[in-house]
Amino acid sequence: MFFDIGAGEILGLAIVGMILVGPERLPKVAVEAAQWLKKARGLAQSATAELRENLGPGFENLQPEDLHPKNFVKKQLGDLLDEQPVKKSAKPLAKIDPELI
Repeated sequence: MFFDIGAGEILGLAIVGMILVGPERLPKVAVEAAQWLKKARGLAQSATAELRENLGPGFENLQPEDLHPKNFVKKQLGDLLDEQPVKKSAKPLAKIDPELI
């Protein structure tokens, strides 16, 4: 699922929603929530498309997860550490574990 929510949790939320909102108003509230979610998703997709367009070539496959600082550092450090030449006679170079960053 989207937020890692299981069927039992969805059922629990539906029961709590039915108690708080009432069974007669619950369908209207659900429709409004779905419309709000659709607008938010459309806004996020248009913002991502605009960002790709403004960044120019080379960023066609940009994903929102790539903008998280931890993912960015992992990607950059991974590329740098893979490019270092290793001498056979020298001790192996210590690599930075990206999970520690």
